[in-house]
Amino acid sequence: MVEDAVEAIGFGKFQWKLSVLTGLAWMADAMEMMILSILAPQLHCEWRLPSWQVALLTSVVFVGMMSSSTLWGNISDQYGRKTGLKISVLWTLYYGILSAFAPVYSWILVLRGLVGFGIGGVPQSVTLYAEFLPMKARAKCILLIEVFWAIGTVFEVILAVFVMPSLGWRWLLILSAVPLLLFAVLCFWLPESARYDVLSGNQEKAIATLKRIATENGAPMPLGKLIISRQEDRGKMRDLFTPHFRWTTLLLWFIWFSNAFSYYGLVLLTTELFQAGDVCSISSRKKAVEAKCSLACEYLSKEDYMDLLWTTLSEFPGVLVTLWIIDRLGRKKTMALCFVIFSFCSLLLFICVGRNMLTLLLFVARAFISGGFQAAYVYTPEVYPTATRALGLGTCSGMARVGALITPFIAQVMLESSVYLTLAVYSGCCLLAALASCFLPIETKGRGLQESSHREWGQEMVGRGMHGTGVARSNSGSQE
Repeated sequence: MVEDAVEAIGFGKFQWKLSVLTGLAWMADAMEMMILSILAPQLHCEWRLPSWQVALLTSVVFVGMMSSSTLWGNISDQYGRKTGLKISVLWTLYYGILSAFAPVYSWILVLRGLVGFGIGGVPQSVTLYAEFLPMKARAKCILLIEVFWAIGTVFEVILAVFVMPSLGWRWLLILSAVPLLLFAVLCFWLPESARYDVLSGNQEKAIATLKRIATENGAPMPLGKLIISRQEDRGKMRDLFTPHFRWTTLLLWFIWFSNAFSYYGLVLLTTELFQAGDVCSISSRKKAVEAKCSLACEYLSKEDYMDLLWTTLSEFPGVLVTLWIIDRLGRKKTMALCFVIFSFCSLLLFICVGRNMLTLLLFVARAFISGGFQAAYVYTPEVYPTATRALGLGTCSGMARVGALITPFIAQVMLESSVYLTLAVYSGCCLLAALASCFLPIETKGRGLQESSHREWGQEMVGRGMHGTGVARSNSGSQE
C-alpha cells in the first residue's frame, strides 16, 4: 500500500522541499489575514468610512472563507489535491492584486470577499502535505508549518512599517501577494498525492510519484505490487456522517469553531485591554464613556505596529510546547490541555492585575490557543480516510470561519456592556471544547492514514511502518 511505501522511503529531500512549499502557502494565508488589521484603520481614515463599514470589510473575508471551505475540500477529493490547491491559489492571487486597484469602497468589499473565497482552499495544502509524510514525522512537520504562519504575520507588519508611510495601502496589497505568486509558480513542481491517485485508480501515476520521491530521497523503492483501493464516490458529505465518523465530525466541528472563536477573540481583546490598562479600567471606563463620532479615526502608529508584532511572537513558544507534548500525550489530550490552559488564563484576567501580568497572561493564552489550533490541524487529516480527508478538513475549516465571524460581536460589542461576561463566554467555550477533545472516539497517535472509507478504521492502521506487516491482507475491501 502507499502507506508502506511512504514509511519505507522515509523523510528526506523531497519532504524538505514540500515543507518549504506548504509553508509558503501558509505564509501567504497569514499575510492576507494580517493585512485586515492594517487595511481597516487606513481605509477608515482615507475614505471616511463609518465603523460598521470598516467591520464589514473584515467580515466579508470570513464569509468568503466560510462559504468556500467545503467546496474546496470537495474539489480536492473529487479532482485531486493539487488541482484544488492550484485553482484556489491562482484565484486568491488574481483577486488579491486586483483589490489594490479598487476605486471605491463597494469594489474593495467585493474583491476582498473573493480573496476570502480563495483563501478557503489554502488549508488543503495541509491535506497534500500530510499524505506524503511518514508517520513518525507527521505531527512535528504539520506543527512546524505554524512557524511559517507566524513568519507571515511578522513579515506583513514589517512590510507595512516601510510601505504604508511612503507608498500607501495599494502597494502593500500588491507586495503582500508575492508569496502567493511564488507558490503559484513553484506549485507546478508539486506531484499529485499518491494516495489520491491510488483511490482514483491511477496506479501507474502513483508508482511514478513514489519512485520520484525515492530517487530524490536517495532511498530504495519498496518491492512488490501496489494495491489498488479504488473508490469512485469520493468527497461525499454523507461519508462524514457514517455511524463510524458521526461523533468525530460533530465534535471536531465544535473544536474548530471554539479554536477560531477564542483565537481571533483574544486578538481583538488584546488591543482593547492594552488600551485600557487592565480589566478593571475597562469596567470603569465603560461607565464614563462619551459619545464618539463613528467617523473619528486614527492612523496606525509605529507603536501600534510594534504591539502587533509582539503579540504575534507569542505563537512561536506555543508551537514549541505543542511540538513537545503532542507525541507524548497524544492528539486528544494535547488539544484538551491547550483549551484548559487558555480557559484558566481567561479566568485569571478577572483579577485586577497590572500591565505586566496582563501581558504575560495574554501571551500564555495566545501561545496555547494557537498550539491547540495546530494540534487540530494534525488530528483532522489523520482521522479521516483519503476519500473524505480534504472534505473533512474543509468543513472543519468552514466551522472555524463561523467562529471567527461571530467573535467580534463578543470581543467588541459584548465588551461594551460587561467585560466579565465576555471573558466568561470565552473561558466557558474552551472548557466545553476541552471536554469535546476528550470525548473524540479515535486517538490517531502512532497510526497510519486510512486509505479507503470502505474499510473499518483501524483495520489497516495499527503498527504501520514498523515491519511492513499487513500488506498481504490489506487487499480486503478494495474495489478494482
